[in-house]
Amino acid sequence: MGETSGQLIGKAEVIALATDGSSCTEGAVQEALFLAQTCGAKLLALHVIPIDSESAMGAQAFSEVMRDEVGSYLEKIRKMAKDADVPCKVLVEESYQPDKTIVELARQEKADILIMGRHGRTGLLKLLIGSMTAKVIGHRFPKVLVVPSDFAIGGERILVAVDGSKASDKAAAEAVGMGMHCTYLKEIYAVSVASSEDGLAHAQELTEAVCAQGREKAPHVSFHALALLGKHAPELIAATAKEKGVDMILVGGYGKGLTKLLMGHVTEKVIGKAHCAVLVLDAQQED
Repeated sequence: MGETSGQLIGKAEVIALATDGSSCTEGAVQEALFLAQTCGAKLLALHVIPIDSESAMGAQAFSEVMRDEVGSYLEKIRKMAKDADVPCKVLVEESYQPDKTIVELARQEKADILIMGRHGRTGLLKLLIGSMTAKVIGHRFPKVLVVPSDFAIGGERILVAVDGSKASDKAAAEAVGMGMHCTYLKEIYAVSVASSEDGLAHAQELTEAVCAQGREKAPHVSFHALALLGKHAPELIAATAKEKGVDMILVGGYGKGLTKLLMGHVTEKVIGKAHCAVLVLDAQQED
């Protein structure tokens, strides 16, 4: 983690962390704590116990077991937060629709960003390339940060994927804002993928527009415009991010092209294939 990586998410008063207690969410826990500390924000730790609607008695027994199992884990998060001098609130809920409950709780507590780990166990955060994460993101929370279990955000390089949609524009604006306010940030890559040569010029225009705005508002940051040609946008974006050594990929939700439908397969693939954290931004504040 870079000393100023907290600035990458801008001003935040409440940082929500969705955790399922598995080792796969450890990266998200560490990053949430660090960001809360650097932002002076409160940490909201969310744990949702899934309920099977087919058997109420079985669900009750399962819930009791789950609460016992997760108790010590959540207590560990409380202690970590206390040691970091971070105010922490823990919420444990039962739900027939965990994905919706996660987002509802984050909204109720006025969280500025929702942080999730990549590859949770069956239940709260099933598989990142599976349905649960797509559903959580699909509820269109304004900012969702997905962090791999063994990754720490350094804050020196980021990549923003643009496709001309409103959500993509929001991601681009967020990237430029990061450049303006994070002194630790050195490079920003604006990437657009064209599926054919006919669209390559437009892709270049999109990336150049982001870089032109960025160079004007954040002159201390180096901006790079990259128009890529290929049929497999997620693979190209992830490969470019790894090649350039970026700490975070920014994508817009519910856009067209590369960010088509957030509950579809494209954004899921970007998240699943990325070596780094992925910040998904939605153009709408409400459902």
